[in-house]
Amino acid sequence: MHEISHAHLSLEQVKQILDNHEKLVLSREAVDAIVKCRAYLDKKMDDIGRPVYGVTTGFGSLYNVTIPKEDLSQLQHNLVMSHACGAGETVRPAIVKIMLLLKAQSLSYGHSGAQLITVQRLVDMFNDDILPVVYQQGSLGASGDLAPLAHLSLPLIGMGEVLYKGQVRPAAEVWKEKGWEPIRLQSKEGLALLNGTQFMSAHAIWSILKSIRLSRWADLIGAMSLDAYDGRIEPFLPLTHHLRPHKGQILTGEKFMEILEGSELIARHKEHVQDPYSFRCIPQVHGAVKDNILYVKSVIENEINSATDNPNIFPDEDMVISAGNFHGEPIAIPMDSLAIAMSELASISERRTYQLIHGLRGLPKYLVAEPGLNSGFMIPQYTAASIVSQNKGLCWPASCDSIPSSQGQEDHVSMGSNAATKLVRIVDNVETVLAIELFNAAQALEFRRPLKSSPKLESIFADYRRQVPFVDQDTYMHPLIEKSVQFLKNEQYL
Repeated sequence: MHEISHAHLSLEQVKQILDNHEKLVLSREAVDAIVKCRAYLDKKMDDIGRPVYGVTTGFGSLYNVTIPKEDLSQLQHNLVMSHACGAGETVRPAIVKIMLLLKAQSLSYGHSGAQLITVQRLVDMFNDDILPVVYQQGSLGASGDLAPLAHLSLPLIGMGEVLYKGQVRPAAEVWKEKGWEPIRLQSKEGLALLNGTQFMSAHAIWSILKSIRLSRWADLIGAMSLDAYDGRIEPFLPLTHHLRPHKGQILTGEKFMEILEGSELIARHKEHVQDPYSFRCIPQVHGAVKDNILYVKSVIENEINSATDNPNIFPDEDMVISAGNFHGEPIAIPMDSLAIAMSELASISERRTYQLIHGLRGLPKYLVAEPGLNSGFMIPQYTAASIVSQNKGLCWPASCDSIPSSQGQEDHVSMGSNAATKLVRIVDNVETVLAIELFNAAQALEFRRPLKSSPKLESIFADYRRQVPFVDQDTYMHPLIEKSVQFLKNEQYL
């Protein structure tokens, strides 16, 4: 059970909640803050005496249109309904579940004006795995993630579709089964639901958690490739890295020394003086990726512990402030940065794969005993190269673009939602490229027998061989690559 409170929510906690299928519950602190803010706003409505954006007015460029008090609930209902204009592919369920958690967390601080029943329903949906159907396209990443959060919120008012027990169904049907009534939104509530960065942030969390895992795998796979290539250990010794003390670089050097400890291959005499950059510069490249992941993680943790809707309500100060906490720029730029970093992890991986099949240092061309008759591992490298090239195109920063909307009222946007969806695609691609390198590294290691790699790598190799066999003759390789991808989802070696 995880209690939604005002305590710091870390990405490690989010991972634990998801991995352990933990239920959510609102803390007393959160309940009190939500109720207090809603009561303040209801009282304020009686004597506010001036237009307040999104509370007594229309939205966007319609900010100067005052809405009669009797229509305020309909205004919020219309907002959610009319903004559900998503397009493209649906968001994967794991990310939608994170969105539900983040939206409940953001509304729990008591600066949004949501009703308690609204926040509780989000918690109930999370707990019962009732996941709204959300679409990837539609958000500009500035007025909050309007379109995707509208789709997330539609079920609250008994509309839209949800994924429940493996089937996509109308939310109204599921609500009837659960005995739930659609929520009648109060003033400001629709805006509280639709403003916010939970679409961007959920994609970022999913990508960061996967990036951490892949970064650790990249060290293990890179070490196996280094050993299979008959590479040198000197570039990983600490003396060099303390001359250029980037934290990630130092950590990577230490990690490789630990991974390769006890290897007969790394300890044997080397004829060559130095290795290609894809091996020799692993500490510098993998280290830079580690540093970037930690930076982006810190930014996203700050984001998910924030209230990001508009206007912000301050009951103690008796203020309702219309500002711009929904703007995605603070996380759009870091997400673009992480996309570049992870793309580089795949880029250097593909180069190591290329070196392994090149027929150098006693390894056969394309890692088969009879090249010519057999193409061997020729084409997996093509696949990796194709994916790396695709990543280069995807790495063009979305955050450097802006298209004005809402008759120029929303004249600068972050495009952070595009940064978020591209980042997920890039991270998926990196996983495949690393899986292909592992496929090649394990094959190359077989040609070094009877010499052994380190105990740690030999243990991974033995488990991998239970899933993916040695290839002595040409065979159908797609299933083997898919098995390699699945192997990387295992965290027991990390």
